[in-house]
Amino acid sequence: MRLQIACEDRMGLAKEVLNNLVEYDIDLKGIEFDKNSRCLYVAFPQIEFESFQRVMVAIRRIEGVTDVKTTNSLPYEREHNELVTLLRILPDGVISIDNRGNILTANQASLVDLGRSEDEVIGQPLQSLLKGFNFVKWLEGKEVLAQTLKLTGNNEEFVTDVLPINVTDEEGIVQLVGAVVNLKSHTRLGQQINAFRDDNNESFVNILANSTSMRRVIREAKKMSQLDAPILIQGETGTGKELIARACHDASDRSEHSFLALSCASLPDNVAESELFGYGPNAYPGADEVGKRGIFEQAAGGTVFLDEVGEMSTELQTKLIRFLQNGTFRRVADENEVHVDVRVICATQKDLANMVQEGLFREDLYYRLNVLSIQIPPLRDRKQDILPLAQHFVQRFSNELGKPAPTISKNCSDYIQNYPWPGNTRQIENAIYRAISLLDTDIVEKETLELPTYTNEFGYLEKEFEGTLDQAVKRFEAGLLRKLYPAYPSSRLLAKKLGLSHTAIANKLREYDINKKSIKV
Repeated sequence: MRLQIACEDRMGLAKEVLNNLVEYDIDLKGIEFDKNSRCLYVAFPQIEFESFQRVMVAIRRIEGVTDVKTTNSLPYEREHNELVTLLRILPDGVISIDNRGNILTANQASLVDLGRSEDEVIGQPLQSLLKGFNFVKWLEGKEVLAQTLKLTGNNEEFVTDVLPINVTDEEGIVQLVGAVVNLKSHTRLGQQINAFRDDNNESFVNILANSTSMRRVIREAKKMSQLDAPILIQGETGTGKELIARACHDASDRSEHSFLALSCASLPDNVAESELFGYGPNAYPGADEVGKRGIFEQAAGGTVFLDEVGEMSTELQTKLIRFLQNGTFRRVADENEVHVDVRVICATQKDLANMVQEGLFREDLYYRLNVLSIQIPPLRDRKQDILPLAQHFVQRFSNELGKPAPTISKNCSDYIQNYPWPGNTRQIENAIYRAISLLDTDIVEKETLELPTYTNEFGYLEKEFEGTLDQAVKRFEAGLLRKLYPAYPSSRLLAKKLGLSHTAIANKLREYDINKKSIKV
């Protein structure tokens, strides 16, 4: 049993408490005074209830005692139990040794690391279990300082911290009494580094992901970021493919090097080739005499992001395959081989697998790019992300424009959550920016966004429809014929394409005044 006795700090008080225990023939197991709580703690074996009551009454009568109650442990017992618990649950190995290098205690993690039981290690010299450092010589040295070492034990390497334990006696003399040894395996160290990257990576943290599907994308992307293989990111326009690519780069070992992006759809083939691979000296009239480094060379050690890779020409695809094989290429108009270490991340909104079947994309390149694949779902399929994104953009653009952030009305919230957002995140970002820029009130209403009517079946519809159904059909028919006529510039070709008679198409072309003069073919 243990008692906590609140009392004054009075000379002789502890002796009076002990005298009471002696009077009732109770053996003392422990006694301690805690200055912080100003309490005296005593421990003794279990006694009968009647004897316990008499002891409690007697102690309360002692001058200077203000309260007496039972407690679960003495302060030193509590501290000891806490320390033992901490050592037991620590994932890293912790071993304490005396000033001769013999093991005093070892937690469970260290026993697993060393492949030994507690009985096999207690009292044994640590020198016999960990190789690569002379613990005895270190402890006997004139100046014993903390060490960080790579040691070997149980056929495994450990990053090891060796920390001296110094105790100051009553005369102020510091004495070395032993040391604490902390073991960290390569596996454990790698887990901690990865966790540090995950917890401190701004790019992934700043990607809003409330929906289950988007959280899965982030989770998979974080894992892929630690690898070096190419990543293929697929998704509709505006879903944030480049944002994911940048986050993967920032979370990787390449984060200190460049992240360079190139859109394969925005440049002619010859320009795209020069941008990617560079060109040699005097490759073109007026070109630089020393040539130019391409994106792959500029991003050495980092990441190259190829957007809309599905638009890449067959010739450029061939050159990219060779680079992905061994990291080498030749600049345009240059015979010298260039080798760089670059990770390639590609993105596309096209169905590359279908393009391969149709012969529009090289099959071998598809399989080289599609080593690690991320599919970003469209915004309409992750409704849980829509409102948080809208609120995020409202706050962001309000800050940028120096305005108080308005509130999104309930009507507007319901509307945007059910809108299909064909332009995905980019569309909602642009719609909110326009609304905040022109807003004169403190509430964003449905009408403020001015979103065009859209359905998945028919696309964008006219906001204010006018006229009859026959007039609407004629407008659609005329628009379709004007789009098709340049590709099928005769009534016979167009009739064959649409499955109508030559006469019917000729009459419609005449009715809508569609001919080679009105449309440049």
